[in-house]
Amino acid sequence: MYEQIDQFVDRCIALTPEERAYFHSLLKFRRVRKRTYLLQEGEVCDFEAYIVKGCIRTYYLSDDGTETILTFAIEDWWVSDLYSFTDQQPSNMFIEALEDCEVLVIDRKSKRELFEKVPKFEILFRLLVQRALFALQRRFHSMVSQTAEQRYLAFLEKYPQVAQRVPQNQIARYLGVSPEFLSKVRSSLQKRK
Repeated sequence: MYEQIDQFVDRCIALTPEERAYFHSLLKFRRVRKRTYLLQEGEVCDFEAYIVKGCIRTYYLSDDGTETILTFAIEDWWVSDLYSFTDQQPSNMFIEALEDCEVLVIDRKSKRELFEKVPKFEILFRLLVQRALFALQRRFHSMVSQTAEQRYLAFLEKYPQVAQRVPQNQIARYLGVSPEFLSKVRSSLQKRK
């Protein structure tokens, strides 16, 4: 059960067997069924989840009910609402399983205890936050500097495994275009091949 997360951790920090066992003791394994919410708007997020198996999305709803998808997360990725988790404020996002999932969850109290007992985990979680920030910066830059077609092609290149598992209408919402517009982009690309 811990092999994947251990490989993830090993890419960032070195652990003793005792530190690894302590980390494992703080994780809770959860099976999450497709279309189940791990977090809904208005709830306080008390977890960070490592995805062992499955696909999860995070999204916001505008006042008119329009979805804006922030991320898709698959195996070997982490998912949470960092603002809500850190400041213990109600979330304005939803975290939903798009497939049946298996996750390893660490709650806020356990994470704090982990940092106290094994401080090097602060390095790992700092790297996670930095990577998330870099990804959001790249995404924001692409939204203001690229056409929808360029964004779609970049998405396919960077996340081919996600593109095969997520419905096209959700990819459209992630790219900031309507499903109809994405369909036109895809049709145009097919004609050029």
